[in-house]
Amino acid sequence: MKSLMSILLALGFGMSGFAADEKKDEKKDEAKPAEAAPEKPEKKGRAVDPAESFKKMDSNGDGKLSLDEYKAVVGKKDPSRAEERFKKLDKNSDGALTQEEFAVPAPKKKDK
Repeated sequence: MKSLMSILLALGFGMSGFAADEKKDEKKDEAKPAEAAPEKPEKKGRAVDPAESFKKMDSNGDGKLSLDEYKAVVGKKDPSRAEERFKKLDKNSDGALTQEEFAVPAPKKKDK
């Protein structure tokens, strides 16, 4: 009987400490004013701004992307596929992509 009482008392004290911890956490939450999450700009269609990507890829800053610059970023996994895509984007076949040529959306993948 004494051991049962001891166990119940220990559980009671343990639970009261737990409840006190929760009350402290609630008070901390109340003390801090709710911070509004910064609003993210809406993305329409593309996840990344093509102009930003172009600037990052244009390593020599000449305003054009060479095949090597394009493949350095896009062709890491499959250089031949990147070269194929580059040639499709290079409408005037001058061997470089302008920002206008680069900004053309990628074709949608066909469902199999």
